[in-house]
Amino acid sequence: MGQTDGMNRRLLMAVLSLAISLPVFGQLSPEPVFENVKRQPPLGIAVSDTQKQELQDGLKSLRSRIDALKSKLKGNQLALLPDVEIFYTAVRYPLEYNEFFKANEITGAASLLKVGMDRAEQLEQGKAPWLSQTGLVVRGYQSKIDKSYQPYGLVVPPSFVPNGAAHRLDLWFHGRGETLTELSFLMDRMRSYGEFTPADSIVLHLYGRYCNGDKFAGETDTFEAMEHVKKYYPIDENRILARGFSLGGAAAWHMAAHHAGLWVAAAPGAGFSESQEFLRISVKPPWYEQKLWHLYDATDYALNLFNCPTIAYSGEIDGQAQAALIMQTFMDKEGLALTHIRGPKTGHSYEANAKKEIIRRLDIIAAKGRNPVPNEVKFTTWTLRYNQMLWVQVDAMEKHWERALVDAKITSPSTIEVTTKNVNAITLQMPPGHCPLDATLIPKVIVDGKSLHGSRVDSDKSWTFAFHKEGSEWQNGTAAATGLTKKHGLQGPIDDAFMDSFVMVVPTGTPMNEMTGKWVEKEQTHAIEHWRRHFRGDAQVVKDTEVTDDIIKNSNLVLWGDPQSNAMLKKMASSLPLSWTTDKIGFGGKSFPAGSSSPVMIYPNPLNPARYVVLNSGFTFREYDYLNNARQTPKLPDFAIIDVSKPVTAQLPGDVLDAGFFNETWKVDATRP
Repeated sequence: MGQTDGMNRRLLMAVLSLAISLPVFGQLSPEPVFENVKRQPPLGIAVSDTQKQELQDGLKSLRSRIDALKSKLKGNQLALLPDVEIFYTAVRYPLEYNEFFKANEITGAASLLKVGMDRAEQLEQGKAPWLSQTGLVVRGYQSKIDKSYQPYGLVVPPSFVPNGAAHRLDLWFHGRGETLTELSFLMDRMRSYGEFTPADSIVLHLYGRYCNGDKFAGETDTFEAMEHVKKYYPIDENRILARGFSLGGAAAWHMAAHHAGLWVAAAPGAGFSESQEFLRISVKPPWYEQKLWHLYDATDYALNLFNCPTIAYSGEIDGQAQAALIMQTFMDKEGLALTHIRGPKTGHSYEANAKKEIIRRLDIIAAKGRNPVPNEVKFTTWTLRYNQMLWVQVDAMEKHWERALVDAKITSPSTIEVTTKNVNAITLQMPPGHCPLDATLIPKVIVDGKSLHGSRVDSDKSWTFAFHKEGSEWQNGTAAATGLTKKHGLQGPIDDAFMDSFVMVVPTGTPMNEMTGKWVEKEQTHAIEHWRRHFRGDAQVVKDTEVTDDIIKNSNLVLWGDPQSNAMLKKMASSLPLSWTTDKIGFGGKSFPAGSSSPVMIYPNPLNPARYVVLNSGFTFREYDYLNNARQTPKLPDFAIIDVSKPVTAQLPGDVLDAGFFNETWKVDATRP
């Protein structure tokens, strides 16, 4: 399998490198596939010694002030330090990693340091005037993923007052910008109001951890930034919109389809909504990579737009109209219609009259508000990573990467009817104040034709009840715990570990084999460097001898090395689904030479099954995939065996000898392809 997949992949990339270019962020690279792939982000311009010294001095002063504040501030004031830290990071990164791309960014860096220092001084005085500021405001938070400080921008309307009336919130996803550093993002957010500024609305401009279409860590950024905004600004939960253009349109398609129940409306402009047709892939990649398109492609989640009014926009002569057109094709199959506004004789931009029409329609929908408990919910998913839609939550699937379906209807004040496919457990949950069921009755719940029952409505007008299958029969309540099972946030693939807190654990011992030891060292360095470059944070790194109980409790562990070189891997090796000696690696009924191969894998951590352990892998798409966002899909599934004797490329860490998915109880399917 590994040799055939490798040949298919090389042929595929040869075809892609010759394909017709797509516009803007969809442009295919004219460069060779494996060598000299264009660096992302690129290297910046030269900074004079004088400018460099001035910025270094400014950074040192700001760092000193921030560190002093950490010991002085408490409570709410201490929680505001990220609003200062973002300015430090925004200047440190380009200075340290050669990421100044325009001359005005060098002078802009000095200005940002001054703003950071001003905020630090205000905090020291017990003040934070930016909390009540209207107009353009930049804020920051500390991410759970890697403890980095991530920025976001706000447009705050003149009508805003702290603790006042709740506002509509519009999320705005930015377009592709290969030089969009934290520095340039903050500069732009301090001088530009953006494409849309609805009246009496707060607009949240998301950084999304650089240029990934708000997928993976960028998706986590969306929700972390949104939750941070809700702490400081009154937001109407039922008037939140997801919007964006170009790459931001792709992000809006993703958010609309995968998280449809959260938004009162979505408005994707152009962008892309899937990979295969957008990239014109005719020679398909390995089977597991194709299955993983089901994680990424918005088209596979088109049914979910039943739950979210969606207004798409495309210029009439914009090639990226393809996104809306293919979404319409998939929605047609579900019996849904898509509102698609076209800008006459317009390319990759908003046409004035079309823009007015979009504004008019969205304002009407937003004014009405989202219904958090509609009488009917339609939901589809392919993975428990995306397992919730309004008052329906899928807790277990029969089989991952095959389509799951739920149609739930409130047919009377005392009856709910649910039909499912590829679902093993489900929870129905209606939030406080919104349950429409009759509080005097015990509701009847009919699941796939079987009559069950729930519990009475709670006194706060909420309602929650779970159901599960025993064999093929639905039963009341949750299933009894029977060992490891795939569940939301613990379902793979490898890339899933990097959407939550993770720590890289590096080995201090001697590797079993020289070749694999050298490969591990290079891949470990690559993973740490490329996390910083592509997802804009410094990965947390600890030695295998310094892993604490707190780290094990709160973070996914990314273990580098083998059971001899990495003490943590040695500690849990007997509980992992593989055997690993100096001579061979046994996995899934097959064996591989330990001297020239290595496992990469995700699995529940034996020391804390509520978290992952990952072996010898960072996120799985690589340099070549940076050049087109539609290629940034997972390239490896739950596990793989890598031939480390073969060259590492801009796409793979070596030839794939074996790969596949664990089943729903985290066991290897011996009949895998």
